[in-house]
Amino acid sequence: MPVVMVHGNPETDAVWSPLLAELGLPDVVRLSPPGWGAPAPDGWTATVEEYRRWLVSELEAIGEPVDLVGHDWGGGHALNVAMTRPDLLRSWVSDLLGCFDPDYVWHPLAQGWQTRGKGEEAVAAMVDDPSSRLDDMESRGLARAVGEQMARGYDATMARCILGLYRDAAQPTMARLGENLPAAAARPGLAVLATEDRNVGTDEMRRRAAARAGAEVAVLDGLGHWWMVQDPKRAAAVLHDFWSSHGG
Repeated sequence: MPVVMVHGNPETDAVWSPLLAELGLPDVVRLSPPGWGAPAPDGWTATVEEYRRWLVSELEAIGEPVDLVGHDWGGGHALNVAMTRPDLLRSWVSDLLGCFDPDYVWHPLAQGWQTRGKGEEAVAAMVDDPSSRLDDMESRGLARAVGEQMARGYDATMARCILGLYRDAAQPTMARLGENLPAAAARPGLAVLATEDRNVGTDEMRRRAAARAGAEVAVLDGLGHWWMVQDPKRAAAVLHDFWSSHGG
């Protein structure tokens, strides 16, 4: 039974490399969402629903239930599958549950992307000169070497998909999707709560969403948004413990 990992924004699957080295698993599939390290199909508008359907299609092709792990928007896509197609999963892990809470407010960077004109300027600057984004991510705990690998994927397609996804996900979209959180309880779930990650809602929001989804909570004290890079050994232990407790 494979483990499937889905990353977020603005990332490529390089973000998983330190964690995979610690997990030591023989059967791991890394999926890159269209626009983030993978081509975007013709006519792709990068909506939340398009990404849900994309992930459903990828999991259907695998042909057996998987242990799904999602980070950042990958965690959002994973949760949307858990809420709608639990038959494709054996278990799920997400660090984005707080964004589905009705009180969640998008962080300032996301609000910039959601603003016409300002968003276009921001993503153009990211593509033209990735150094500012790398500096910001490094300041929040991302290893520079991993950031530089991910920056190779910064292109016009990613820029367009960032704007499409974040604008489609502007509130009240996430709150509406969160109304279906109890459906995710059909499969064992784990909410990763990295205490220094300030982009995905307060601790209260994350715990509240996890409770509604019937998910366990793993607290990673002192770690931030890129918990799987900051302390891959601790992250691997959390995942192994969760899978083991559910027969994995």
